[in-house]
Amino acid sequence: MPDPNVNTVAEHIQQHLIDPEICIRCNTCEETCPQDAITHDSRNYVVDAATCNACNACISPCPTGAIDNWRQVAKVQAYTLEEQLSWDELPAPVAADANDTTEFPEEVNRLEAEVVLGQGGSAVAPWSATKPAINLFGVRAPAIATVSGNFRLTGPTATADVRHIVLDFGNAAFPVLEGQSIGILPPGTDASGKPHYLRLYSVASARDGERSGHNNIALTVKRVTEDHAGRPVAGVASNYLCDLAKGDTVRVVGPYGSTYLMPNHAGSNLLMICTGTGSAPMRAMTEWRRRRQGTGETGELMLFFGARVADELPYHGPLLKLPSGFIDVNLAFSRATDQPRRYVQDAIRDREADVARLLADGETHIYICGLKGMEAGVDDAFGEACRGHGLDWTTLRPEMLAQGRYHVETY
Repeated sequence: MPDPNVNTVAEHIQQHLIDPEICIRCNTCEETCPQDAITHDSRNYVVDAATCNACNACISPCPTGAIDNWRQVAKVQAYTLEEQLSWDELPAPVAADANDTTEFPEEVNRLEAEVVLGQGGSAVAPWSATKPAINLFGVRAPAIATVSGNFRLTGPTATADVRHIVLDFGNAAFPVLEGQSIGILPPGTDASGKPHYLRLYSVASARDGERSGHNNIALTVKRVTEDHAGRPVAGVASNYLCDLAKGDTVRVVGPYGSTYLMPNHAGSNLLMICTGTGSAPMRAMTEWRRRRQGTGETGELMLFFGARVADELPYHGPLLKLPSGFIDVNLAFSRATDQPRRYVQDAIRDREADVARLLADGETHIYICGLKGMEAGVDDAFGEACRGHGLDWTTLRPEMLAQGRYHVETY
């Protein structure tokens, strides 16, 4: 830790740090950093001061704001990686030397920084999106919600246990918008004896509540029983949530998210692509649009939704009951016994002409959510749709991103 008694007139830096208390360990910052300045161990994500060039590419994608922390320190006394990895909370800022006359900017210009990993710029919210509430409750003073419902969404033959969980906040104000997320604080401690870190879940209900006019929200949660390699593992937060009973209380932090928001202006179209529990924000947006029918602010809704089999598709029954004139639903099943494997990108190719028409419309907003492996296939399918209909996806995609019309959340 920097020593405030040492004369550090020489050279100072604004050291970039990650707040371990609110970081959800989603790896977005490490994946985004073009300098490979971010690394992690089993507990903390940290920034190497010797490598970081303050390009700020990691700031906007962070869902919680944990990445947006800075300390003015002498360069020779910058916090080491070893120090940062040992933290449970950020250190207090150290007062600058009174004899030091070096001038520093009041804050790092974060929002103007360009993301340099091929997305064409930092994601922004649609211009007509409602202003979101952010970070109203933290880990030291979380909101307490009561479980008012816990329902299995997947069918009897499904191996996946996906739940629709409703949380009631009572008299506590916890406003959320479609596309935002909340953090859940599981009880207990990890292998090192420290409290479990929060886990992030997308809200699956509309802004006025799972039940209209009520102070509650819904989550779509899959019980994690194995890791990506197929090895048995019990997900800490997912199993905790899936096992909750009506009347149980849950510690909730957030809300989080300021860019993955839906437009509210008349004629705006939603082109939604999701897999599994990535359906949560799509359900929220669709439900809000359903409730707003007749107001003149809705445009077209087109959904591409993938799962292994129909029984594992969350909200399958209710989705099929929605009128085709309200939403254009396209399903893709990769493990159905009576048909070839089909993924969301295949469904997009089947509807290439209609997809291209929406892509050419300046009022179309794209939302992608689900497994990270879907991104490349969806991107290729959009590219093919554009090439076949006089559009250039390599030009259109960064334009849509800069205009707040292209949004991706994958894991």
